[in-house]
Amino acid sequence: MASRYKDKDGGVVLSFNGQWVSWAHTAVAYTAFLSALIVGVSLHYHKIVQNEFYGYPDEWFPSVSATIGDRYPERSFFMIFIAITSGPRFALVGLWYILTRRSGSKLPGFVASMGLLRTLTCGGWTYITSTDDHDWHDILMISYIVCTLPWTTGCIALSPPNPSAIMWRKRLAGLFFGTLVPLIYFFIQHKVHRVAGAYTTYAFFEWALILFDVAFDAVTALDFNTFEISVKDVKGISKGENYSSVPSAVLEKEKEQITGGFFSIRFTTADALDTAASVYHGFVFWSMLTSLGLVVWYFPLWHMGISGFEAFVMVTVAPSLLGIGLFRSFVVSNLRLVHLLSLSGVAAYLVLDPVLRLCTVGLGVGLSCLGWASSLHADSVHNVRLETKLLGWMIGLILSATLKFAWTTNNPIWPIMHAANGGWNGIGLVLGILAALRFTRKGPLTGGSLSDEPKQQGSNVLAAFGIGGLFFGLHSLLSDTSTMILWVWEGYPIRGPYFSTHGWFTVAAMSVGIFLGINRPGLAGSWAQYAVGFVSATILTFFTHWFGYYGGLGLAAYLMAVSVPLITNAAKKDPAVTFGLGFLLYNFLVLFHVWVVAYAFVPGGPLVREHTDWVMLTTMLMIAAGVHDFNSSRPRHQPARRPSPSQHKKYFGLSTIIVNILFMCAAFRRFPTNDYKPYHPEDRILTAGIWTIHFSLDNDMWSSEYRMRDLIKEMEVDVIGLLESDLQRIIMGNRDTTQFLAEDLGMYVDYGPGPNKHTWGAALLSKFPIVESKHHLLPSPVGELAPAIHATLDVYGQLVDVFVFHSGQEEDPEDRRLQSEYLAKLMGSTDRPAFLLSYLVTEPLEGNYNTYVSDTSGMHDVDPTDWDRWCEYILFKNIKRVGYARVSRSTITDTELQTAKFVIPRSDAEIQELAAQSAEERDHRVEEEDVPEGWRYPAMFRGEGVRDHRYHVFDEPRYYN
Repeated sequence: MASRYKDKDGGVVLSFNGQWVSWAHTAVAYTAFLSALIVGVSLHYHKIVQNEFYGYPDEWFPSVSATIGDRYPERSFFMIFIAITSGPRFALVGLWYILTRRSGSKLPGFVASMGLLRTLTCGGWTYITSTDDHDWHDILMISYIVCTLPWTTGCIALSPPNPSAIMWRKRLAGLFFGTLVPLIYFFIQHKVHRVAGAYTTYAFFEWALILFDVAFDAVTALDFNTFEISVKDVKGISKGENYSSVPSAVLEKEKEQITGGFFSIRFTTADALDTAASVYHGFVFWSMLTSLGLVVWYFPLWHMGISGFEAFVMVTVAPSLLGIGLFRSFVVSNLRLVHLLSLSGVAAYLVLDPVLRLCTVGLGVGLSCLGWASSLHADSVHNVRLETKLLGWMIGLILSATLKFAWTTNNPIWPIMHAANGGWNGIGLVLGILAALRFTRKGPLTGGSLSDEPKQQGSNVLAAFGIGGLFFGLHSLLSDTSTMILWVWEGYPIRGPYFSTHGWFTVAAMSVGIFLGINRPGLAGSWAQYAVGFVSATILTFFTHWFGYYGGLGLAAYLMAVSVPLITNAAKKDPAVTFGLGFLLYNFLVLFHVWVVAYAFVPGGPLVREHTDWVMLTTMLMIAAGVHDFNSSRPRHQPARRPSPSQHKKYFGLSTIIVNILFMCAAFRRFPTNDYKPYHPEDRILTAGIWTIHFSLDNDMWSSEYRMRDLIKEMEVDVIGLLESDLQRIIMGNRDTTQFLAEDLGMYVDYGPGPNKHTWGAALLSKFPIVESKHHLLPSPVGELAPAIHATLDVYGQLVDVFVFHSGQEEDPEDRRLQSEYLAKLMGSTDRPAFLLSYLVTEPLEGNYNTYVSDTSGMHDVDPTDWDRWCEYILFKNIKRVGYARVSRSTITDTELQTAKFVIPRSDAEIQELAAQSAEERDHRVEEEDVPEGWRYPAMFRGEGVRDHRYHVFDEPRYYN
């Protein structure tokens, strides 16, 4: 460090070059981490490489967290040096602000504030270790990583014209963010898949992240040599002077490319509010549209057939009314009123009667479709205004998918939500009103007459086909990030994406797609791009695991990209046809994709039975019609024109990044812990249950997950089979109840045959690890496909097989006979302890019952004297059954919760002994006081019970010994 006395220069007695701040920060930070690593490996090597699943030699290199937070004295070494680091760190942020501040620019202050917040959160996760408080450690860690994004990109954007510094920042930033991908991958391999050695590989990437992070800040040494600490600028670079041989314009353009130009935005509050309002108003549209099928579905669900209320799906064709001149003039002149009235679809949660709530939602959806079609058409003559509305509409879809992920596949402002089940309807309505007022603050640009406008080339009808196929694709596949993941899901061991850890990939693909479309609409609407989308759709339809999902990601990007040219093209034509007929065609596809599963309940259903491939093909052909019209509508020799201003694109780009960050924060919160514990491990008890959940809508049209969770938890159920559980269709809201139940109750989950397998669903949730699972579609030559899951669980160290099964309908006796034979052979294929959780559609002791309970299956009835059953049955073999209880459903569904308690055998000899028991020994009943405390059912459901749940039929549980 150079120092000198300068009495003649203003009384300065000591000075040193500013680069030493950077070097001091780098040296002390590296010392903090590396000293802890050296001391930890020297003193506690085997302990710090040990994790919850494996130790040495499977794991042989410690993670950062284990090194710096778990043991003395390495923890002390780290904390002492990291405390010393804070001084140079604050000085570094301060000097960077002084170096980069410019008159009239708010960016340096923002970047500096991110640097300060990043420093404080770093202190948080280093001083609050995962051992001290796991939640706060994780919250502060993810906050640090989130702050790193604007700090890194902001530093690049503000870099002085120093080519060497810019080059190193680019490289180190790329290495830092590139390392996050394998880091997350190997953490999932360790935490979810429990792969031996994966945590060691993860640890190397984690340490690399530290090295790159500190090195990025070390690059400031190349810029701070302009400072002499007093502080005095000895080269004038802080005043904007250039000392590089590379022209400043070249370097500024390079920085603009690296940061996407986001940091060159001229920030104004008005533009920010306009962007937020547009995106939120788009979110409200998608929230209402995706809720319509749900509230319509309630009625045929409870009528067990066509109810007549299905006609409400046609409210989306409201834009066809724009073909009436006077009506169109009124709508265009009163767009604010139309958009505000459309919020009745959000306010519908205030209406308790299901029929009136459906009417209210229908009104809101119809007005919303009408308002958006009119707004787009009215602004179609102004490219920038049309783009802003289109971007708001599509990014609103991304926001909708993000909030559904955060609420475990329920939308917080749906009319089936309210405060009791996690809804934020009131807040959503207030924000919706504010957004609608802001969204409509500018008047329409066209008048009320179509004749006053230039004739648009091409075909209105073909454009309408494109809109119909596009909106069906967006709604059916992209309104929830888990939909396509469940299309390719095939059970355990996990060989593809997982809904809670890989959902962001779908959002990322959607985000890339929309900005490809807005920046290159010609490319997005080209036939070459269509070919990519078609191939992607084919891969998603016919393949599983990761390869199938890669097709889904390609399709997600394509649908979002092609939405720009198709919607733009439709907006510039007659909206009564392009959007009115377009939504009619969309409704046709909605019904089509229901008919492929519900063929037993609808006229002509067998003609389209199990043809999701036909639905996908029809969707892509309709989009092809729109692509054809887009290309034929474009002038052959289009005159060159100045590109539209891009400021609004940057605002929407930033809003998309914010939505993506929100998604990643939600994903971090939802990351599976896989440390689930059964209720009575000391007694080796497994409590099993079967429940037909009626698609998670209760008798009053409210989402029923919370009420289901409460009963399952209070009944202390360890393993449960759920039937009628596949909700990944438009009419069911593209939901997945199993995600909420599994995460809230702490259970592993197998969704069962996916939504493209044409069943009503069977799912398995287990407190015990699922070692392996296979999905079966049982013979159904006439009626509905019968789904089954055959899973192997690791229960207290013993492998136990569990079967979850939903039989065919009463109207199809041959189907049910064939299914009983198939399942009996499947259950007979294992000699392990096993039990069946099922819906059999048979009388006890009669008919197909004697195929399920037979020598072929080896299964026994949980209680042969229970005469009051028709659907739900629990069977078992080679396992000790000690309890059986049936609990009333209240108004949650139409079927009770049926449960059984088993004691898990400890050895093969005990299994053989159980297999040799006579029926009299096996079914010997005893009183509750004769069984251990841990075997007993909760007393809270005796008598009148709680919340309308009580033991019924026998009025109390039954026990066996």
